[in-house]
Amino acid sequence: MKLIATSELLSLQLRVIASLILRETRATFGTSAFGYIWAVITPTASVGLLVFLFSIIGRQPPFGSSLALFFATGILVLQFFNELSGKLTTVFDANRALLTYPIIKDVDTLIARAMLIGLTYALIMAVFYTGLIVLGLASLPTQPDQVLMAFLAAFLLGAGLGSVNAVIFSLWDTWAQIEKILTRPLFFISGIFYVPSQLPVQAREILQWNPVLHLVEWFRYGYYPNYDSMILNIWYPVSIGTALLLLGLSGERLFRRARF
Repeated sequence: MKLIATSELLSLQLRVIASLILRETRATFGTSAFGYIWAVITPTASVGLLVFLFSIIGRQPPFGSSLALFFATGILVLQFFNELSGKLTTVFDANRALLTYPIIKDVDTLIARAMLIGLTYALIMAVFYTGLIVLGLASLPTQPDQVLMAFLAAFLLGAGLGSVNAVIFSLWDTWAQIEKILTRPLFFISGIFYVPSQLPVQAREILQWNPVLHLVEWFRYGYYPNYDSMILNIWYPVSIGTALLLLGLSGERLFRRARF
């Protein structure tokens, strides 16, 4: 009997999360297909602009033969992480009215928004890299399993930081602006424009504390056939992401009454 009751509760909770994902989809992209298409166009335009600017000045890819592929393996990972950590910040406040229903829990709204962003970026990356392959600017990844694990690790790290941000923002709304300032340098210290292993030892020792850098290195390690990273530690971003997620979920429960 307990097993049946648990199964029914799990089924109900999954239906709640699925409904919240549909609600988030409509709220984020609207009811037309163009809204979702725009989510694919934006990162494509970002990479295209960088490739165009560097091509004008005669910049060669720091690794491999495709400038577009090198930038894409960095920018898309960083954008995925930033989208999760940033968009999850306001999830509790945005769904405050829904949380008056006993069947909907705070964590459900967090999971729903994180799942939507994760599925969206999985589609963005699939479409983008397929386009590069069709245009002859990239080949298939040499280790698809490593690429997938790097993507999941980016999801874990982004969701972990996003859950912490959501708790802090629900208690102190100025945090949203502070968080944007704190994460802005990631664009320059996450290995998007360069190969970290080619930097001096002193620079590598500082940059290796950035978990997003390890995600970019991990993604490139899985994509390129001979990418040898002197920095990559796959357990570092996984450990940081797990710790942040546990901290965020604990904080949500601890400060639940203080938020309302």
